[in-house]
Amino acid sequence: MDLRSKIRVIEGFPKEGISFKDITTLIQDKDGLRESIDQIAALLKDKNVDLVVGPEARGFIFGVPLAYALGIGFVPVRKQGKLPFETIKAEYSLEYGTDVLEIHKDAIKPGQRVAIVDDLLATGGTIESVARLVESVGGEVVSLNFIIELTELKGREKLRKYEVNSLVKYDV
Repeated sequence: MDLRSKIRVIEGFPKEGISFKDITTLIQDKDGLRESIDQIAALLKDKNVDLVVGPEARGFIFGVPLAYALGIGFVPVRKQGKLPFETIKAEYSLEYGTDVLEIHKDAIKPGQRVAIVDDLLATGGTIESVARLVESVGGEVVSLNFIIELTELKGREKLRKYEVNSLVKYDV
C-alpha cells in the first residue's frame, strides 16, 4: 500500500512556506492505519523489543497499537508536569526556546530493549531527548521509528548513533 497517498499535505500551514503533513487522514483510514502499524511491527519483530516508548501526543497514536501488535507494553513520554509519579526530565531546543519532556523514573528497567515511535522525524530534537530519557533510566534504544521523515531537515544525522526507520520520506 502507498501510505503517502493516505497522508494529506496542506500548503501554508501553520504559516506560509510550510508544507504540513497531516496524519489524520492516515489514521482515519482503517487500512492505512493497519498498514503503518504492520510495517513498523515487521521491522521490529526480530529485535527482541521489551517496550515501545512514544512521546505525546502523536507518539501515543502509533505507539500503543504497535505495542499491542508486538505483544509488549507501552511507556508514555509526556510534557513536563503531566505524569503523576517521580520523573526524569530532558530539556530540548525548539525553533524559539526550549521544552521539557518527562518519563516515570520506574517506567523502564535497566537493560530493557526499547523501540521509540513517533509520527514525524524533522530536526530530531524531540526524539533525541526521548532517547536520552530512555537511556537515563537504563533502557537500551533498539530503534527509532517514524511514519514520516522530512529528509531535508536532516534529523537522521542528529540520530546517527541509532537505527532509524521511516515509512514515508518527503524532501519537505
